[in-house]
Amino acid sequence: MPSFDITSEPSKIELGNSVDLANKEIKNRFDFKGSESKLEKTEDSIIIYAEDEFKRRQVFDILINKLTKRSVDVRFLDRGNPEKIGGDKIKEEIKIKNGIDKELAKKIIKLLKEKKVKVKTSIQGETVRVSASKKDLLQEAITTAKSVKDQPLQFGNFRD
Repeated sequence: MPSFDITSEPSKIELGNSVDLANKEIKNRFDFKGSESKLEKTEDSIIIYAEDEFKRRQVFDILINKLTKRSVDVRFLDRGNPEKIGGDKIKEEIKIKNGIDKELAKKIIKLLKEKKVKVKTSIQGETVRVSASKKDLLQEAITTAKSVKDQPLQFGNFRD
């Protein structure tokens, strides 16, 4: 029975490269001279450190610019609230969405059922497995699932 998986994972390498390039630009820009503004990448988030609100917005804009140049979809980012960490310094944690959460998986399955695509779906952790009797039905399921704009989706692990 033909099947495929719907996943949602950003390229970790491209994310890391974008953060490195953004840090390099921050160090070289004239308006950040003498500033301690920087980006820090952890396993599942990016943290912005800045002196004030204006610099925090500038650092975020630089990050978005670098991500788009490296073809990383910005819908993977989930911004947090900025918090003061002493004096005028500000810290903001941006979570990186990885995998499909239960609500989005249910939304995709509901959409496939509403469009009456004759496929079988199942939620398997952070992926949605879609199977059907014909490849044409799988292609129809892919075009239907692409209409979900909440998070970027990838389609892979095709089986015949």
